[in-house]
Amino acid sequence: MSDSPPAPLSTAGAAALYIGALLGPSMLLLPGLAVRKAGPASLLAWLALLVLSGLVAAVFSRLGIRMGSAVGAAGYTAAGLGRRAGHAAAWCFLAGVVTGAPVVCLIGGAYVAELLGGGTRAAFAAAVCLLALVLAIRLVGVRTGTSLQLVLVAVLVALVVLAVAGAAPEARADHWTPFTPHGWSGVAGAASPLMLAFVGWEAAAPLTVRLRDPGRQLPRVVAVAFAVTAVLYLAMAGATVAVLGPTTDGAVPLADLLRVAIGGLGPQLAAASAIALTLAATNAYLTGAASLAAALVRDTGRGAITLSGKGCPVRLERHGSVRIVVAIAAVSALLLGLVGAGAVTTAQLVALPTTLFLAVYLGCMASAARILTGAQQLAAGTACAVVLLLLTLAGWPVLVALAVALTAWTRTPQSMPTPV
Repeated sequence: MSDSPPAPLSTAGAAALYIGALLGPSMLLLPGLAVRKAGPASLLAWLALLVLSGLVAAVFSRLGIRMGSAVGAAGYTAAGLGRRAGHAAAWCFLAGVVTGAPVVCLIGGAYVAELLGGGTRAAFAAAVCLLALVLAIRLVGVRTGTSLQLVLVAVLVALVVLAVAGAAPEARADHWTPFTPHGWSGVAGAASPLMLAFVGWEAAAPLTVRLRDPGRQLPRVVAVAFAVTAVLYLAMAGATVAVLGPTTDGAVPLADLLRVAIGGLGPQLAAASAIALTLAATNAYLTGAASLAAALVRDTGRGAITLSGKGCPVRLERHGSVRIVVAIAAVSALLLGLVGAGAVTTAQLVALPTTLFLAVYLGCMASAARILTGAQQLAAGTACAVVLLLLTLAGWPVLVALAVALTAWTRTPQSMPTPV
């Protein structure tokens, strides 16, 4: 394996990578989930979160330029709030990946079940198979190449455009009334899980080392990525309401829209893309989580944590992969068992990883509010307040995030320098 640095990225290439980080399995579920929770008024939740997403994107862009290294969200948090907060952010991120893996597989499994004409049991069985395949791939050590990820995202974008444009003639005005079938509390309830759609902005840090002029390019990259993802999510959300209606079950909105647009071939295309996206996106997150776990093991052992996976020996990264796989297998057995028993639904489980990632973002925004100045500081403070509000609406998963953060906080190594 060559140790030569990766080739510099153009603005367009970096924007494509960013879009790839923001789009994925969440596109397959969240538009329908939002409609089920809030009806047509779910568009208001999307718009509000797009404003928050824009603020978060601007803050991460500035942090990426200022810090200029691949320290990630944990490093951002530690820079302004100290080593304990950074350690807590790292473990909340890992917990988000561990709990998110079975949720993503359940989303993909629902599309497989839709294709096969099965119900909840078929979706559950498909999710178990997808999860087993994902964990096997991670143990073998296969990485999802950037080119493959971009191809899959391009396919998803094409399918969304086809679904929205093709189904548009079937839109009905009466689907927009009543506008708030579940009241304003429904809109508030839809807001928190929708934030999962915008997890990925922290990827600004690794991009800075691959841009020739980060100060000039990164703001453009973030602006393009924000515009594209905003248009796609709003288009899917609007089409789900206008075409499928507020009474849709919302489990497989892309498959439902494609069926309207092109007939029976639609669910087949949706299921194929769902399987590919589930495997690629989950493997990509597990690869990053394994590197972070390896960094925590390495740096804890020597009494100092850099909160970056950069430079981890292969042996330690392999050890991190095994730990991540074991953790996911154990947590998935519990979560999938609850789903199989009918105690919880996929829609309810989405709140768990979302809340853990929101906890990470809370740390990042609070840190940024301390270390940035001017308009960026105002943006960070505003985003911090909104993220805190979303956490208060998240329900019981907040207790899980709090438990993870407090445990990590109290078990932080004593001699751990703060990243700069």
